[in-house]
Parts: sequence; structure tokens; C-alpha cells
Amino acid sequence: MGKRHPNLPAWQWRQYPQNHQHPTNLALHMIAVPLFIIGFLLVVSGVFSLSLASLAVGIVGILAGLALQRRGHNLEAQASEPFSDRKDAVQRLVVEQFVTFPRFVLSGGWWRAWRKRHQH
Repeated sequence: MGKRHPNLPAWQWRQYPQNHQHPTNLALHMIAVPLFIIGFLLVVSGVFSLSLASLAVGIVGILAGLALQRRGHNLEAQASEPFSDRKDAVQRLVVEQFVTFPRFVLSGGWWRAWRKRHQH
């Protein structure tokens, strides 16, 4: 998926549990990722329906979702790898929202991390 991470989903999956352990980060992600996804869908809907309101609300949703995740990631003991450039940021953020975090939740990774929250 790029020069830096040829198999971005696999690379991100390997790193994910170490960067998602803090209980506040886990809770924020449960709010922020759906907010991002809904915002994205509103942007797409706004573009196709020519609805400025949907577009605007969608953009606010995406930005709010990203801001919440950034706040949560700042709480982690192990920081995420910094973005190398804008393309890297967009690719990694999109894969996290639509692939890695849903996989983390559905695989039980989120719940396992949540159950360990007393250690923080």
C-alpha cells in the first residue's frame, strides 16, 4: 500500500495492541471511530446529493473523530509511529478507521485490552 508499509493492514495490525492499551484511549476510540465513519458517509452522501449541510456535518464528524483519537493516542505509553507525509497519514488513518479498529473490536482485542485497564 505504499513504499513505507507495503502491506499496511498487516503492519498496522501487528502494532495495534501495543498502541491501544490505555482505558481512556480505548473508550475514546469506541466513540471516535464510529463518528469518523458516519462523518465519512455524510461527506459521500453530501457530494452525491449536492447537500452542503451533509458535507459540512460530515467534515465536522471526521475532524472530531480524528481529534478524539489523537487525544487518546497521546495517553498511550507506546506512541504510534509518526506519519512520514500526508499520503502516509491519509492511508494509515483510513485503514485504521475502516479495517484495523473494527477488526480489533470484532476479534476481541478491544475487550482484552479493556479488561486489563486496572493496570494503568
